[in-house]
Amino acid sequence: MELQERLEEVRGRIAAAARETGRAEGSVQLVAVSKTFDADQIRPAIQAGQLVFGENRVQESQGKWPELKSETAGIELHLIGPLQSNKAGEAVALFDVIETVDREKIARALADEMKRQGKAPRLYVQVNTGLEPQKTGIAPDDTAAFVALCRDELGLSVDGLMCIPPADENPGPHFALLAKLAKACGVDKLSMGMSGDYETAVAFGATSVRVGSAIFGAR
Repeated sequence: MELQERLEEVRGRIAAAARETGRAEGSVQLVAVSKTFDADQIRPAIQAGQLVFGENRVQESQGKWPELKSETAGIELHLIGPLQSNKAGEAVALFDVIETVDREKIARALADEMKRQGKAPRLYVQVNTGLEPQKTGIAPDDTAAFVALCRDELGLSVDGLMCIPPADENPGPHFALLAKLAKACGVDKLSMGMSGDYETAVAFGATSVRVGSAIFGAR
């Protein structure tokens, strides 16, 4: 199956999952995860009308996305991997959405860079719903206070929450928890669901899903 066919299949499955839960058509954004793929491998997706992409690393993204963005108007680039504070400036300069605000140090670095550069990428707080020690993210019980810190002390606008459930657990309860936390925090966006569970995420209210291998193939 060609990339364009895989992309259409994913789009169709997202739309079907949305319909099954009574959600409006187009209410779920597809973030095509292009990490490790080069510009020539990404261009067919852009040519097929995909304009929203996710990347894990700032440095890798700098090597391909300035050129791709210059070629096609309307591309929206999401950072979906961990961000180091010393890369905050580069992230603010390149990304339209930063989904991995996961600790106070990062939030402060982003606030400083956004003010310095006069740019305002949209921000999501990453929540470690499984309390996994090897993963970054805010603990569920600390999420509301952290969002309040970002807003009230740092002047940051938080648009949504993001999570990556434990690989060996049913993702449904984690998606339900993130939706509950988002409501408590007064945010509208929920970034959850990947290639193996994005239809489940849609059923639990995801507003965006991050799909890589189902579109681009195995890395």
